[in-house]
Parts: sequence; structure tokens; C-alpha cells
Amino acid sequence: MTAGAANWGAPKGTTAFIITTAFLNLVGVGIVAPVLNFLAGRYVSDPTQHAWTVSLLFASFSLFQFIATPTLGALSDRYGRRPILLISLFGSAVGYVLIGAAGALWVMFLGRIIDGITGGNIGTIYAYAADITEPKDRTRFFGLVGSAAGMGFVIGPAIGALIYRVTGALEAPMVLAAVVTLLNVAWGYFAMPESLAPERREHEIALRRLNPFTQLINVFRVPQIRLFLAAILLWTISFAVLQSNIAFLTEDRLGWTPDQTNALFFLIGIIQVITQGFLIRRVVARFGELRVAIVGLIMIAIGFVIIGITSITLFAPLVFVASLFNAGGNGLVIPTSAALLSKAVTVREQGRIQGGNQSVQALGRVIGPLYGGWAYTTFSAAAAYFSLSGLLLAAAGIAYVSGRVLVAEKAKLPTTKTEA
Repeated sequence: MTAGAANWGAPKGTTAFIITTAFLNLVGVGIVAPVLNFLAGRYVSDPTQHAWTVSLLFASFSLFQFIATPTLGALSDRYGRRPILLISLFGSAVGYVLIGAAGALWVMFLGRIIDGITGGNIGTIYAYAADITEPKDRTRFFGLVGSAAGMGFVIGPAIGALIYRVTGALEAPMVLAAVVTLLNVAWGYFAMPESLAPERREHEIALRRLNPFTQLINVFRVPQIRLFLAAILLWTISFAVLQSNIAFLTEDRLGWTPDQTNALFFLIGIIQVITQGFLIRRVVARFGELRVAIVGLIMIAIGFVIIGITSITLFAPLVFVASLFNAGGNGLVIPTSAALLSKAVTVREQGRIQGGNQSVQALGRVIGPLYGGWAYTTFSAAAAYFSLSGLLLAAAGIAYVSGRVLVAEKAKLPTTKTEA
């Protein structure tokens, strides 16, 4: 069966819409990264609180996304996927507008919270994907959705940096994100039918389903993947610090302007796109997913050491050297970690595992900015990044041990394509 939309058993255009929506969800996480520090700087009068404020803005998005994910999933089971997805997309557009047009810091926080709540639709996206695919096709389609989400996370900062570079306006990335999201709403209104028939819907919503930790607990109950998920959590925490903190570090320690910082984000995005788009297949074919993932984690750890040294020496070119390790390593970890998880479980468990993986990463994106802001403010930039390099090396060790279990589990799984 080909990957064409018409061959998934879904109406033409529906699968493209779902994949695009997953992509835009994670673009929204990254597109604000290059400019959020400078937007927040307009409203923070105490320079010593600037780093902490930016960290809170990043963490607030991820916290409310983490909280909202199971609630939106439960609402979609009760009222259908279509209205929840369309409403959540519209809410994201509102959040972007509030962040860009904020006249006060509390408005920026409101925009981040709204965007986080409506960005919690990832579980609904996977549920829709499960509705419109046959069991034998589900793994492939989940893989496409996951890849689209990962690519959105990769190039979101690059898009934000490029738009600022072209326009010179800090608000421009927010405006673009809002416009594109509204266009996606219009597309979905016409292209996306309801996938959950009324007779298959839940008649009431159990309160336990609204607990954001339920999905985490359920996914950690799968014995062969729990250690590997711990490695993913450590990696996500570390990289979330970089994404939320690097713009402040370059401004605070190196005196960079938004132009210079956004050029760095653009370079990081380009490196990750090249890594995931062209390099990853070749290195995985030769060395396997597990080895590539471990090398990626070690590369990021090296990049963090270089950033720590940069914050001490103030030798700006080192930041670009670090970005080669950080972006290249991240580009190796994203697809290989998802592939290892996917291959360690059956078709029936794909939705549960992928949704749980997203919850783990959302939790990491809450913890990361908070830790980064605290360590930067309380100790120093060097202390923050040196400690995170140790965390990444621990993640690499855990990934090595647990990844061998995943590879062994893969060998035990049925190979038939018609597993239901």
C-alpha cells in the first residue's frame, strides 16, 4: 500500500491535513524561541529576573500542554475529533496573536498558556490517525505523524529566525504563525470529516482520564521501554534548556542583537534539517538506530561543554562550533529514539506508546526551562550547561542499556503485516 492519502482508507486530503497539523503543533513550540527573550525584555525592568522570566514563559506553554493533552483527548472521545482539533487550532492562533501584540508581561503569559492548552491536541491527532487507518497501516501512519511533528520542532526556530531576519520585527514570527494556523483551520473545516461515529463515542468522561499523569503511568508500565523513556526525558530536559536559554545567554554574555541570535537559530535549524533529511538514513543503515542515538546524545553533551566554556571565555565563535554538535546530535536523536520505541511494541500499542512519548517530552519541556533559569540565575551559565552535559552522558548510558532490551524485544515481535 502506498502512502498516498487515498490509499489509507481516508478521504483525500484528510491524511495530509493531519500530518500538517502535527507539523504545525511543534513548529509553534519552536517558532517563538528566537524572539521570546527579546519580546519579554520589553516588560522586565529587573535584569536579574530576565532569564527566570523567559524560562517561565517557556515552561508555562509546556506545563499547560502537558495538563491539557488528556483532557482534549477525552473531549474528542465524547464530542468527536473534528470539533476539538478545529477549536484547538483556532486557540493556538489566538495565543500567537496575544504573544506578538502583548502590551504587558501578563498578556504574554496568557498567550503562552492558551497556546499550550490548545497545543495539547497531540493525543487527539493520534486518535484521529488511528480512526482513519487499518491496523496493518497504523504503524506507518503513526511514523509519518511523528516524523512531521519532529520536523516541526526542528525547523520552527529556523522559521522564526528567518522571518525576523527578513522583516526586522519581533512580532513578525507570531503573525506568520497565526496566519498559517488560521489557514490550517480553514483547510481542516473543508477537508477533515469527522472520524469518530456517534455510536462509538463515550457517553461520559471519567475523571481519572483527565489526570495528565495517567498516560505517563500507563506508558511506564510497559517494562521494555521504561528505562529508554527515562533517557528520553533527560535528553528533552537538556535540550529544552538550550532552546529556552540560548537567546538570553548570547544577549547577556556576548551582547548579541536579535539579528545575531536569530542567525544562530537559523543555522541550528538548517543543520538539523540536513541531519534528518539526508544524513540519518545513511548512518542508521550502517550503524543502527541505537548506536546513532547514543552518538547523538554524546554530541549534544560536547556542545553543552563548549557553550559553558563560551560563557566563561566570551569567545563568540565557539557558539557556532557548539551548534554543530547540538543541532547535529539532536537531529540524530529525534528520529532514532522514536524508531526504537515504535519497533519495540506491537501495532496495537503504537498509539499508546507514541502518545506517552509525547507526554514524556512535554514534561521534559516543563522541567528544562525551569532548571535552566534557576541554575543560570542562582549559579552561572557555565554551571547550568556543564551540569546538563553530565545529564546527557547519563542519558547515553541509560539508552545503551535499555536500547539493547528494545532491540531484543523487536526480535520477538510478530513480523506479519496484518497484525491487528
